[in-house]
Amino acid sequence: MKSLVALSLLIALVTAAGSARALDYVSVVDSSAILYDAPSLKAKKLFVVNRYLPLEQVVSLDDWVKVRDSSGSLAWIEKRALSGKRFVAVMIPLAAVHQAADAGAPIAFNTRQQVALEWLESSDNGWVKVRHLDGMTGYVRATEVWGD
Repeated sequence: MKSLVALSLLIALVTAAGSARALDYVSVVDSSAILYDAPSLKAKKLFVVNRYLPLEQVVSLDDWVKVRDSSGSLAWIEKRALSGKRFVAVMIPLAAVHQAADAGAPIAFNTRQQVALEWLESSDNGWVKVRHLDGMTGYVRATEVWGD
């Protein structure tokens, strides 16, 4: 009987994991925005963040969104300060953005840590198609950016 219960629990966990929805990423649309420790303008102000910062949307209320940043920290931000337009942040000192989703492809441009790149699409082979704010496009390794 115990093994049947354990098997049922295992099947339920595997099914739930398979049906988990993809992460929802948003970005800061305002030139700067404040992260709070609770969903209220009267809450403690934690940080000021800049435009294009990618954030993972965890919970959405009427006018507030609980978000996670690249460090894993959780905070609240006003919904009006966010956009559904996705950006990724470079997480390594210098990232090579290639002309194709291949390490052997020519380099389109290099970019420094914490630079925001517009997310265009993710590939199945570990690359992310991005656009620099100046218009150049290319592919960066998914392991080198956050917000994908």
